[in-house]
Amino acid sequence: MSKVSVLVVDDASFIRDLVKKCLRNYFPGIRIEDAVNGKKAQAMLARETFDLVLCDWEMPEMSGLELLTWCREQDQLKAMPFVMVTSRGDKENVVQAIQAGVSGYVSKPFTNEQLLTKVKQALNKVGKLDTLMNSAPTKMNSAFGNDSLSALTGGKAAVAAPAAPVNPFAKPAAAAPAPAAAPSRGLLNSPPVKAPAAAPTGGRGQGQLRLPSGTQQCVIKALSIKEALLVVKRTDTLPQVLDSAVLDLEQGDNAEVARLNGYLHAIVAFEPKPDSEWLQLTFRFVDQDAQKLDYISRLIARGTAQKHFVPGA
Repeated sequence: MSKVSVLVVDDASFIRDLVKKCLRNYFPGIRIEDAVNGKKAQAMLARETFDLVLCDWEMPEMSGLELLTWCREQDQLKAMPFVMVTSRGDKENVVQAIQAGVSGYVSKPFTNEQLLTKVKQALNKVGKLDTLMNSAPTKMNSAFGNDSLSALTGGKAAVAAPAAPVNPFAKPAAAAPAPAAAPSRGLLNSPPVKAPAAAPTGGRGQGQLRLPSGTQQCVIKALSIKEALLVVKRTDTLPQVLDSAVLDLEQGDNAEVARLNGYLHAIVAFEPKPDSEWLQLTFRFVDQDAQKLDYISRLIARGTAQKHFVPGA
């Protein structure tokens, strides 16, 4: 029986590696190839046969939507499962992808289970799932990318910290951020529900950090072309090193939003005490998209970072 072949398309090598690791851990017999953008994926699809494409949306040279549109115009690729894996989870983007013929939609950041569910749904529709399920699945961790963390910590679970009662991002009467939206049971993931802003919407140096465990308001303490230093409130579920994440930044008079993909490189207590109510996260960017890099440069030029963050202020 021939192997099932999957093409992973993303301009960020970190994301490509995590997706490949997830699939290979669960489906030992799978064949996986990858491409750094839509143009290279197009060339590979023209000369090779794949059973499934997992594709980012925002990429240089050719976007995921452009690649999807091209695939649906080719007779031999019309029925091929094509799953969009992207931080563009807004309703209009989901509708646009559906109209172009997408098979499934996974919003970043996502857990291993969410990714595997979409892969199994897509392959089941074309009769390829049984080929993969003949291999016994390995135990998966719930947080995307945390199999690497587990290897470093010996598999010990993180100790949950008590929730801090004070929220410096909110005015006294402001509502707390809404919990993360539950995954959809249907073909597509429900687009993430934007939490009510707990900070003044016009303020600089603020954003939303989307983690596998949910969405948190954050303050940008420092910003460079490679990473951002963020301050977040400590909650019941602690973020973990290597967690995949998306940083949503809304800046400027036009409420321009940038969705920056990355991962947590370091996590430390913000205050010099063991029961610090605040965490300082080093968020490393993984996007290679020229437009996103230009956006980060413009944010740096505007002086977006809030260099003197004071807890409780």
